[in-house]
Amino acid sequence: MTEITRVPLQPIAKGAVSKLWLGVVAIAVASAGVAYAALPPAPTVKTLTAGTGASPTMEDVVLINYKGMLMDGKVFDENKNYPNPVAQFVPGFSKALMKMQRGGKYEVVIPSELAYGDHPQPGSPIPPNADLKFEVELIDYKSLAEIRQQQAILQQLQQMQGGAGAPGAAVPGAGAPGVPVPVQP
Repeated sequence: MTEITRVPLQPIAKGAVSKLWLGVVAIAVASAGVAYAALPPAPTVKTLTAGTGASPTMEDVVLINYKGMLMDGKVFDENKNYPNPVAQFVPGFSKALMKMQRGGKYEVVIPSELAYGDHPQPGSPIPPNADLKFEVELIDYKSLAEIRQQQAILQQLQQMQGGAGAPGAAVPGAGAPGVPVPVQP
């Protein structure tokens, strides 16, 4: 038969329970910090004026007013009534647009990893590894299918009226500095 040796438990010293809980909290906070550090970078979107309705998707084309700035406030790009497919902006800008609503105004901060990273466009005023700040107004958006349908109707009308205008003309506003140029389908 095995003999069990009994060891009396010592009473917990005054204040030790508080220290024990502080240790548990410290471990939890440290673990959360590790989990937070492992999260992928994301743009922050602050609503200045709320919009209404649904948000655009990657398959939509937006019409926006925007001002792009470096974090020190230096403006590197600005445009009004700019149409562009959501999928053809830098990743952080696309993700931010998908959190916006029609008619809303927003302040967006995009970490460099979701902007131009360490390889900005040649000749760009954006330095490597720069976080970017934007003021954006989402005027409207439509799906690519809606736009193609509208273009087909316009082309038919132009052909019926004698062919004024060129089919497949480029989207106005394309080619603004610091913003990717949309590819025509």
